[in-house]
Amino acid sequence: MKHKSIIITGGIIGILSVLLVKLGNPSNMGICVACFIRDIAGALGLHRAGVVQYIRPEIIGFIIGAMIISLVNKEFRARGGSSPFIRFVLGFFVMIGALVFLGCPLRLILRLASGDLNAILGLAGFTVGILIGTHFLRKGFTLGRNYSQSKANGFVLPVISLGLLILLLAKPAFIFFSEKGPGASYAPLLIALGAGLLVGALAQRSRMCLAGGIRDIFLIKDAHLLVGFISIFVVALVANSFFGFFSLSFANQPIAHTDPLWNFLGMLLAGFAAVLLGGCPLRQTIMAGEGDTDAAITFMGLLVGAAFAHNFSLAATPAGVGFNGKLAVIIGIVVVLVIAISNIKSIKKLN
Repeated sequence: MKHKSIIITGGIIGILSVLLVKLGNPSNMGICVACFIRDIAGALGLHRAGVVQYIRPEIIGFIIGAMIISLVNKEFRARGGSSPFIRFVLGFFVMIGALVFLGCPLRLILRLASGDLNAILGLAGFTVGILIGTHFLRKGFTLGRNYSQSKANGFVLPVISLGLLILLLAKPAFIFFSEKGPGASYAPLLIALGAGLLVGALAQRSRMCLAGGIRDIFLIKDAHLLVGFISIFVVALVANSFFGFFSLSFANQPIAHTDPLWNFLGMLLAGFAAVLLGGCPLRQTIMAGEGDTDAAITFMGLLVGAAFAHNFSLAATPAGVGFNGKLAVIIGIVVVLVIAISNIKSIKKLN
C-alpha cells in the first residue's frame, strides 16, 4: 500500500507535467522548481534577464497546497532555528548548481522522460553529490535540531505566496513579465495554479523528494521515495510519446546544453547541498508550506541564488556554461564541502 500510494502520486505529477507543457509551459519544463523560482525572481526585478520573468502560479500552488493539506491533517507545525544562515547558503548553491545544469531534480527526470540524453550526466552528478553528502551524514553531519515557534512564523511564506498571486492577477507596472523566451511561455493561470495546488498536496502527503530517494538507497536501503520518481519518469515518458514531445538525442534539446562535464558538476553541487539540507527544491518548498521556517529560509536562498546567477552570468544557456558559471560551481563545491566537514558532530555530542 505504501508503494502504491507514491506510485499513484508520481503518475499524477508525471501526467500533469506533460499536460502543462501541452497547455503552454516551456518544452521539457512542465514543472521545474528551480526554473520557476528563477522566473519569480525576475518578475520581482531581482534580476533583469528579460526572457525569464514571470510569477509562476505553480510555485504558489505548491506552498498553499502543502499548507492546506497539512492543516487538514493537523501536520502544520511552525518550527525552525536549525542553522538558518547555513541553510540559506546551501539553498543558494543548490540553485547555482541547478541553473548550470538548467533544471531542478524534478526537471532532470522530466528531461530524461522526453529523451534528453544530457540529463543522464546530470543524474550521474546528482547521484555522486548525494553519495558524498551521505558519507558526511554517516560521519555525524548535522545542522542541529529545530524548535517549535509561534504559528505566525509558519504562515509567513504562505502569506507572501498569496501576495505574489495578487501581483500576478493585478500585473502592476513594477512587476516584470517576459515578452519572449521561456518566461513568456506558460499554461493558463487557473490551470497552472490548480496543478500546483494538487502537486503541493500530493507532495506533502508522500514526502516526494529525489534527493531523499537516492539518499535512502545509500543510507538505509529503502527505495520508497525513489519509486515515486520512477513513476513520474514512466508516466511522463508515455505522455511525451503520445503528444509527440519525445526526441532521443543530446543535441537540440529545449532549454538545455550539451556540455557533459558541467551538466555533471552542476548537479553534483545541487545533490551534495540538497542532501545536507534534507531535501531537494521541491521538498524544501513543500516543507515551507507546512510551517518549517528553516525550509522557508532555504527557499529564500534559492530565490537569491537565482537572482545572483542571472545578475552575474552564472546560469548556463543553450550555448553552454560561461567562465563565471564554472567558477561558481567550483566555489560552491568547496563551500558545501567546508560546511559538511565543519558540522560533523560526534555521536556522544549528539546524544
